[in-house]
Amino acid sequence: MTPSLVLDGIGVDLRGGGRRESVRVLDDVDLVLHAGRVRALVGLNGAGKTTLMRVALGMLRPDRGTVTLLGRPVREAGAEVWRRCGHLVETPFCYPELTARENLHAAATLRGLTGKESRRRADAVAQRLGLGRWLDRRARTLSLGTRQKVAIGAATLHAPDVLVLDEPANALDPRAVLGLRDLVRDLAAGGAAILVSSHHLDEVARMADDVDVLHAGRVVGTLAPGGADLERRFFDLVLAAEDERAEGDRPEGNRSQGERAEGDRPEGDRSQGERAEGEWPQGHRAEAIAARHSAAGDEAARP
Repeated sequence: MTPSLVLDGIGVDLRGGGRRESVRVLDDVDLVLHAGRVRALVGLNGAGKTTLMRVALGMLRPDRGTVTLLGRPVREAGAEVWRRCGHLVETPFCYPELTARENLHAAATLRGLTGKESRRRADAVAQRLGLGRWLDRRARTLSLGTRQKVAIGAATLHAPDVLVLDEPANALDPRAVLGLRDLVRDLAAGGAAILVSSHHLDEVARMADDVDVLHAGRVVGTLAPGGADLERRFFDLVLAAEDERAEGDRPEGNRSQGERAEGDRPEGDRSQGERAEGEWPQGHRAEAIAARHSAAGDEAARP
């Protein structure tokens, strides 16, 4: 079966901002999305998730690599391709002067739905997300969470073949989160290929078939959402990637005796700060990763 979305060798470099050199935001990322499957992207802030989704949708041209959407190069995709897609990236877009209902009808019309069918689908998605009481309020008067519901409805009411959702559970109330989960699974069961990003590993485990871990612009591993202790496995992958990156940045000759690899040193000689990542208590391991990630970001931003 032909994949619905293929990202091949995607690379993106960030320039400007007072930096002397460009910063690599995405580094040789491959991703394949198949019909009937939900693929999740998880990672720390700044890992590159939103940038990758923008590249997938043709919003950002990569410096390297290609994107194929529904069998067409994304740069050549026409209206017939985009009618079959739905997306919510970064912030919920709504026309502020229109009501929630009018926003949904506008989205339906852009995707080729009109009249009775447009109204039926708008009402159905509003019911599923708990949006009904707000349908006749202008979007500019709605809370962030309610605007998020409108944007999710606009992205999904036409039953797209490809759906890209960036942090869709952001600001949603518990009822809407349940409705979103069921909506995503139902669309996948109907044949949609879905890419979703999230920081909430427990929610990803209930929604996705595959979970890709993106760290520092690279896919560093794939997790099975049904396995035990998803959070621990996520941090194990991220910390291992940080260790590999730090080692790769340092010439072999510059390693002092105190910096020898763990396998070169007897167990009793290792300090608490040098434990293998699998031995860290979960909270301490997360703190170590966050500290390293922050330090790397500070170094990249330094003029």
